[in-house]
Amino acid sequence: MFKLRLFMIIILFFLLIVGFSFAKEKMNIQGSTTVLPIIQIIAEEFMNDHPEYEVTISGGGSGVGIAALIDQIADIAMSSRGIKENELQKAREKGLDVQEYTIAFDAIAIIVHAKNELIDQLDSATVKKIYTGFIDNWKELGGYDRPMVVISRDTNSGTFEIFNEYILNGEEMAPQVLRLTSNRPILDEVSRNLNAIGYVGFGYLTPQVKVLTLDGVEPTQENVIRGSYPLSRSLYLYTATVPDGISKEFINYVFSDKGQRIVQEEGFIPIK
Repeated sequence: MFKLRLFMIIILFFLLIVGFSFAKEKMNIQGSTTVLPIIQIIAEEFMNDHPEYEVTISGGGSGVGIAALIDQIADIAMSSRGIKENELQKAREKGLDVQEYTIAFDAIAIIVHAKNELIDQLDSATVKKIYTGFIDNWKELGGYDRPMVVISRDTNSGTFEIFNEYILNGEEMAPQVLRLTSNRPILDEVSRNLNAIGYVGFGYLTPQVKVLTLDGVEPTQENVIRGSYPLSRSLYLYTATVPDGISKEFINYVFSDKGQRIVQEEGFIPIK
């Protein structure tokens, strides 16, 4: 009986050691839904190449990701806008030394339904009038007598903040503007609603929507790289301190040839 118990203890001890040896190092990434599709695919490839690591990813918007980083809930924050001074101050108060990494370039495209034959281009002043409620019917642009369905990102979004800075100049959007939480719902709504107008990140564009020229410039990769398209931006990853371990390996992976190829395959513009 004693020998049986001793044997069972040895087996349990062995299984415990084996279990610890196979425990995966985990990392949590949160933030921008614009950056999300890039990082999801890169993370899948990263875990395939490094089975000892486990990466979990969630959206919520740039502001949500940066807040999670500062609260040390997330290991890496995804953002489609630069970190704000007040966010940096909160991080400093917690003893953090936030590190910024530009991983790709992007454009925000103004979109309408694919069968909208009324317009091919708008200037920023007209877009502002649409989003602040001074233009709310397609007939005011020479089209049919139908109310516009105007769609925006919510205020947690880095995409909204870039749009707000350049188009709205800080003015309030009209109360009837529909605010959605990510790029995909905006794309879906515009693609099925002939009366809709919205904006999404460059990497989300599909043939189901029509992309408008803004201020006489098309949102192409060439124009973004050249800096001539007005709603161009950088996409970022942030860490709370100088990264090491899994965080460092993951960021290096994003900048690798494989990571930057995924950036391009997802419709964004690699930095190298």
